[in-house]
Amino acid sequence: MKTYYFVFCKDDLLLQPLADGSYTIPLQDEPPTEVKPWTHLMNITPMPDGTPVTAYRIDSPPAVTPAAPIVGYAATASQPPSLQPFPLRQSYYKLPRELYLKAGKCQELLYWDQNTRYCGVCGAPMRMDTDISKKCTECGKEIWPQLATAVIVLIHRGDEVLLVRARNFRTDFYGLVAGFVETGETLEEAVAREALEETGVTITNIRYFASQPWPYPCGLMVGFHADYVSGEIHLQRSEIAKGGWFRRDNLPTIPEKLSIARMLLDDWLQSPK
Repeated sequence: MKTYYFVFCKDDLLLQPLADGSYTIPLQDEPPTEVKPWTHLMNITPMPDGTPVTAYRIDSPPAVTPAAPIVGYAATASQPPSLQPFPLRQSYYKLPRELYLKAGKCQELLYWDQNTRYCGVCGAPMRMDTDISKKCTECGKEIWPQLATAVIVLIHRGDEVLLVRARNFRTDFYGLVAGFVETGETLEEAVAREALEETGVTITNIRYFASQPWPYPCGLMVGFHADYVSGEIHLQRSEIAKGGWFRRDNLPTIPEKLSIARMLLDDWLQSPK
């Protein structure tokens, strides 16, 4: 059976262009790039239809040579074009959803693999034990990938919502109050704490919306709606550059479609006024 090969080079994912202008993940019998003797080919959970999945990293972009043919590829040339690198975020707009989600899982597992080469107890090399666990070659300690759980909340005040621009945003768009869950905290407690810390407002009626894997590099975002209770906006300047209340008719630039922040906003925008 052919295998999907998710190949990463630094922060980019290598995609296979198709004749119709769309992209896919290389599906073939052998890896689509040169594999070094030390390259770790990770076996990932298969696709829902049972197609095997393998992920690995390469140190530099492959030479511009034709990749192996893809089943169903139609072109005048005998070979499809070379693999093309795209940041994982951009691949959301180029791949079918199930392949994008699988790419995220591959990225997370490769990140985990790269950062768990040695045992944290005795320092000996770690070896894969199952597809998602490692065992120390000396003391036998077992480890599994760790997720960084974060909450994100859309705060409502009448027909307005609270949006903020974090200092680490690369472009001038506004997002939602968000932050990591601390040890010993419930998700709802984290939502209320982050709202108070980042903006100075207190909230109530915290209600779950949805969750989203966030492989940048290994997170789980849990989204909520909540209602404003009291407080003037006092931004946590170390993290938040701007913030304010916005109505549907005066929204600033908002997050792109791939994020749960945008899903929360779209849910509000599509709700009855």
